[in-house]
Amino acid sequence: MTAEQRSEAAPVVAQQVPVVNVANGLTLVRIGLIPAFVILFVASGMVLPGWQIAAGAAFLLASVTDYVDGWVARSMNQVTAFGKVADPIADKALTGTALVLLSTYGQVAWWVTVVVLARELGITAIRFWVIRHGVIAASRGGKVKTTLQILAIAWYVFPFPPVIADAAPWMMGAAVVVTVVTGLDYVLRAVRLRRRPDGAAAPDRSAAAGGPGAGGPAERGPGPDAGTGR
Repeated sequence: MTAEQRSEAAPVVAQQVPVVNVANGLTLVRIGLIPAFVILFVASGMVLPGWQIAAGAAFLLASVTDYVDGWVARSMNQVTAFGKVADPIADKALTGTALVLLSTYGQVAWWVTVVVLARELGITAIRFWVIRHGVIAASRGGKVKTTLQILAIAWYVFPFPPVIADAAPWMMGAAVVVTVVTGLDYVLRAVRLRRRPDGAAAPDRSAAAGGPGAGGPAERGPGPDAGTGR
């Protein structure tokens, strides 16, 4: 047997990705920023501009880590089982905490918070329901949903002048619509996946086209509408 043949016959050993890496570190930073955001938000009482700006900055910084850690995980091959679990938990904890606080302080109707949280928890349950059959690819709508939620929440938190602040309810309304629509789409794709004889997920057109579905903010692991993940 030649050296080339021995090389071809040798088993391929998968490289073990260490749990302690940059991507997971950014996820932990996001989790750590949640209590900081809560403290700053409560201190602001939604009436003290300085504290509102600080709370908004903490929220946006945490949201940015969501974009960055997904890119790092994919580009540096730092996908780990821990990241797949911790990333979506961090995402939902950040958004859910912000919405609950906004509703508590009378900024966002409680039904909005309930709809968004019910959707996120429902998708998590569905993900476990289909996990043995395959993975549902991240969707373009999921990226839009995440971006709209972040912008809407930030718009409520920052002390914008009334003319600018009046856009917040419209942004949140758009976020809720996309949240519900993408949730229904996820349910339909999950049902189709369960019915596929080979258990393989259908290809994602947006990912194939190199668009936002190819990898983006919050969906590197089984995060919001997640797919291939970290």
